Amino acid sequence: MEEVQNIDIQKYVDQLIEMAVTYGPKLILAILTFIIGSWIISGLIKSLGKVMEKKNVDPSLTPFLKSLLGVLLRVMLIISVISMVGIEMTSFIAILGAAGLAIGLSLQGTLQNFAGGVMILLFKPFKVGQFIDATGYMGTVKEIQIFNTILTTPDNKRIIIPNGALADSSMTNFSAEPTRRVDWTFGIGYGDDYDKAKEVLLSWIEADPRALKDPEPFVALSELADSSVNIVVRVWVDPADYWGLYFDMNEKVYKEFGKHGLNIPFPQMDVHLDKVN
Repeated sequence: MEEVQNIDIQKYVDQLIEMAVTYGPKLILAILTFIIGSWIISGLIKSLGKVMEKKNVDPSLTPFLKSLLGVLLRVMLIISVISMVGIEMTSFIAILGAAGLAIGLSLQGTLQNFAGGVMILLFKPFKVGQFIDATGYMGTVKEIQIFNTILTTPDNKRIIIPNGALADSSMTNFSAEPTRRVDWTFGIGYGDDYDKAKEVLLSWIEADPRALKDPEPFVALSELADSSVNIVVRVWVDPADYWGLYFDMNEKVYKEFGKHGLNIPFPQMDVHLDKVN
């Protein structure tokens, strides 16, 4: 019995030695090829990024192409490494095709995100560096990747949105046009001098270099409200100056209106108490 067991063990040892001799050098070569190939691919992708930057390629396109090239090259590297080990490529490709079908069915959402990224890059509803409002999030576009788009919010949060959702939903691009209109509604009290208020507002706007002269600023009486006379003010600016001018004008009205005899009204309630004998 022990002799039979020794023969079986020796048989397995001989098979292992034979496999090591047959496949060992191929396996070592395949591992080295994978390591060196990965290093070369990383270098190529970095070089591609530098070349595209020097050629002033659209920043929206650069991350997408780098990611896509990286995936394709790594797939080719893996196939090459597998063939070096000695696995029959015809059988491997058949297995890979069947697995690809199953994976494709299970990753429909991922494929939809890839298609969405392609659509975004083709039709360019937004570009890197533009400020957008989409799928409930507002922020500046930092990267357009294969499957996702990355936004940075004004308070420096990173938002990752799937490209499929972006391509299929409505979106507001605040940076697409060269100018934006700033709108205010300021209230003055009944009895205040409306002409004076209009003159003061126009003088402040004309003195601010951020306010564009064409189209001309617009100031008009918009509403006779319950407790105020409302004046609408509309000014065109460069997109980068929008919030600066908006906040500065609010502050100026609050601090300076009173110096010109203009009151900022607020709702009030008069309570009358009747004495009952």
